[in-house]
Amino acid sequence: MAASALKGIHHVSAMTARAVNNHDFYTHVMGMRLVKKTVNQDDTSMYHLFYGDEKGNPGTELTFFELPMMGRNRDGVSSISTTSLRIPTDASISWWVDRFDRLGVEHDEPQERDGKLTLDFRDPEGQRMRLISDERNVGVPAGIAWEGGPVPAEHGVLGLGPVRLTVADAEPTLRVLTELMGFRRISQYPADVPGQPDIVVVEVAEGGSGAGVHVEERHDLDRERLGRGGVHHVAFRVEDEEALREWAERIGQAGFHHSGYVDRYYFRSLYFREPSGILFELATDGPGFDTDEPLDSLGEALALPPFLEPKREAIEAKLKPLPTAKG
Repeated sequence: MAASALKGIHHVSAMTARAVNNHDFYTHVMGMRLVKKTVNQDDTSMYHLFYGDEKGNPGTELTFFELPMMGRNRDGVSSISTTSLRIPTDASISWWVDRFDRLGVEHDEPQERDGKLTLDFRDPEGQRMRLISDERNVGVPAGIAWEGGPVPAEHGVLGLGPVRLTVADAEPTLRVLTELMGFRRISQYPADVPGQPDIVVVEVAEGGSGAGVHVEERHDLDRERLGRGGVHHVAFRVEDEEALREWAERIGQAGFHHSGYVDRYYFRSLYFREPSGILFELATDGPGFDTDEPLDSLGEALALPPFLEPKREAIEAKLKPLPTAKG
């Protein structure tokens, strides 16, 4: 069966040990909107926070699982080693350098990579992040920067850019991306670390930053040990439930064990691991985050899917309150 094509990146889910501090950084420093404050459906004792554009459109969602007392991430191979955020222009890169300097955010110097101006930075837990200018980008449309936060919309975060996968052997990962998932090899550019192979760029669907994966082969690292400041998984967009079920069949026929259909209420998913062990998710574009909250108050209250609602009192008792999502 020929499954419907993937549409780009859906979301990236990372790890934090302190949801309150994480919320402060991504809303007040990065100016992203908290579009959903909920819990990890597989462990309701921890928050699952979703940050995005003005309405949490697919392709704009950076999410975090809170696991208090979690050790620091040990960077290495078999990892999602950089998450990119799209911003409007090259001039926005300079604006963010000034903002990071003023607020004490750790960052590198701006650098052109694969024809686009970028700025690498780390959040307070060491999460490896990259701002990428959309000025010369063509492909999957960006989201709409949230105007309710402290960052002007002309420089605001528009959504997710390419993720970088770091692996010990690039070819098996690239084969899965291209032969199974429909990505195309687009280009390559020099590695940040001297002596390592070039980083390979692949894109899917309309292409561009919102549909890109950068595959980095490293011969000088041990396997990653996931902790706070690390990334748990990356999700790719599918149109709807019918497409998701087609992908489940296709992935199974290719010999990969997968989770099967999983109802996350705000979207439907399935999960599988590519050859190096990195967790991939496929997620539907809908139903969306306004399923149970009005758009103008997204993220302000703890949202629970219907099957968890009867346990609300017990769940809330275990969670430390967060500020509201307003700027």
